[in-house]
Amino acid sequence: MTVVDRFLHYVSFDTQSSETSDTTPSTGKQMLLAEALKKEVEAMGLTDISLDEHAYLMATLPANTDRKIPTIGFIAHLDTSPDMSGANVNPRIVNKYDGKEIVLNVNENIVLSPTMFPELLQHIGEDIIVTDGTTLLGADDKAGIAEIMTAIQHLIDHPEIQHGKIRIAFNPDEEIGMGASKFDVERFACDWAYTMDGGEVGELEYENFNAASAKIHVKGLNVHPGYAKNKMLNASLIAMQFAGMLPPHERPEHTEGYEGFFHLTGMEGTVEEATLSYIIRDHHRIRFERRLKQLQDITDCLNKIYPEGTVRLDIKQQYRNMREIVEPQKHIIELVEKAMSEAGITPLVRPIRGGTDGAQLSFKGLPCPNIFAGGLNMHGRYEFVPVQSMEKAVQVIVKIVEIVV
Repeated sequence: MTVVDRFLHYVSFDTQSSETSDTTPSTGKQMLLAEALKKEVEAMGLTDISLDEHAYLMATLPANTDRKIPTIGFIAHLDTSPDMSGANVNPRIVNKYDGKEIVLNVNENIVLSPTMFPELLQHIGEDIIVTDGTTLLGADDKAGIAEIMTAIQHLIDHPEIQHGKIRIAFNPDEEIGMGASKFDVERFACDWAYTMDGGEVGELEYENFNAASAKIHVKGLNVHPGYAKNKMLNASLIAMQFAGMLPPHERPEHTEGYEGFFHLTGMEGTVEEATLSYIIRDHHRIRFERRLKQLQDITDCLNKIYPEGTVRLDIKQQYRNMREIVEPQKHIIELVEKAMSEAGITPLVRPIRGGTDGAQLSFKGLPCPNIFAGGLNMHGRYEFVPVQSMEKAVQVIVKIVEIVV
């Protein structure tokens, strides 16, 4: 099967994860894809295959040489984003894209336009896989899965390519920040690994946000509005006051590069009680800690204005910037840069404005930079992936295997 054949098959599985679940995997349907992949790696003849109850699938392509070569791994995630449905995905290939608008859905007037998404213009003449406008596509990260599987099959079909032991793994729940939570690094037993979970061709990432989530709980006091003077505490208004005390220019829509942000992801409220949900991101550890302190300072301030305990802040640490782990082992990055160059690709080393399983895995003892998988506009109806980008990702995996020493 080609990388496209595999990808189109994998996106037929609905593997959307859930932020409200307390199980792993967060949705049982992720296990269905894991089980299908297990059968596939068995048919390919891989060894040391394991699929645990949490939907972590691991397998080995044994070394075909006696040379002492480091064991490396390639990892991708099973789940798709909770942001949009991944059920009944109906992909379409636009052959030799001409640079014009692509009508995704005539009935709903949903159009993928290079005016809104200029990155399309980087792929004129290529074959682009798009959605029908009613779901996300799932290239994040089923493109990565397809690329790893295709590269492994290529190595099996070409035994003249000498290589060491190669481990592959597919895990659940990356999109909700839990992909590495039950990943057994000791069992995976690699010197280092790469996640195939980036975007544009050439992307190579070993810096990511430090990340936390925050929940602000506001307790109000509801009395009859006709007799509320000096009595009522409107929890919704206090929550709005909290939001207004954060710097408006430090929101995602106003930031780029190394600039961090506070992102309001949800709010609920009545007079009696209200909640705000935030994610907090920053590449720099000190600035990240200052952001968390800023939330606490606002909480303390409002609890002085209003009765003590009116506002409660709960912070949950999510992941840290992998740079401090990976950078001292720069050969891991240089290897990929060389592989890309040999594949005719210009490496684009840039910070991830997001997270990756590789960050948590790096802090668990498995250095794990992130390589492009080719998908763009992820998490929504305008997601697309060029066929040629996936093919180049396969080439990079094979080249890494060829030149690792």
